[in-house]
This record gives sequence, C-alpha cells and structure tokens, in this order.
Amino acid sequence: MKTKVTLKEIVGTKIVYAMLLACYYWMWARRDWQDYYTTIQDMLVIFTVIFFGLQAIRIWKYSKEEKDELAIQNLRRTDAIGLKIMVAAAAVIAFACALRCIDGVAAGYALVGLILLLAVVRFVIFCVMDSKGV
Repeated sequence: MKTKVTLKEIVGTKIVYAMLLACYYWMWARRDWQDYYTTIQDMLVIFTVIFFGLQAIRIWKYSKEEKDELAIQNLRRTDAIGLKIMVAAAAVIAFACALRCIDGVAAGYALVGLILLLAVVRFVIFCVMDSKGV
C-alpha cells in the first residue's frame, strides 16, 4: 500500500478514538448487566487493539512524509476554535453540576458526548478550512 497518509486522515481517525472513549465510558458507568455485554466488551477490546496497531503504522508512515504546512496551520486554527468550544461547554456542565441539575454519571456522559461531538466538529471545520485553502 503506497498511498500517502494525509493530515485529514489523521484528524478523521480522532472520531474513532472519541467513539471508543464513549463505549468504554458506557462500560464503566452502566448500572445494569446483561449477558450480551461480555460479547460487546470482548469485541470492543479486540477492535481497539487492532485499530491502535493499524494507526501506529499509519502515523509512523506520516512522520516519514513531507508535511503540508498550510494543513498544519489550519489544524492549529481548528484546535483553537475547538478549545474555546470545549471550555464553554465544560463550564456549562460544571455549572449544571453545581446547581445539582445533573448527577455525576450524567455529567460524565455529557463530557464524553462533548468530546465525541467536538471530534466531529473539529474534523468538519478542518475539512472546510483545508478545502478552501484558508
């Protein structure tokens, strides 16, 4: 496989990382138990190991290639926007916890959901900025 690894691919796979985090949080925070949960957990662990192995190879190949400076600058701008969104949303979640509107488990799901949403938004913003050459 001689395809070049793009920064867009690296940023896009962060969505999978966020989905894995959401799945693992679900496994840790659930309060019930079903028989099929063991199968889901085993499949998730196998997928995680395989995915991390393949990602390590792709990132190693990316480190050997020539870097696109404009894409790196766009990624930095995108990360700055994402940081502002994350700080504002985390403050809202913390304020809701302080007012006892949500409990700890709900706050955890809100934070994990926020991370997943932020990964998707980051990818979309990066793709738009990169395609326009901003």
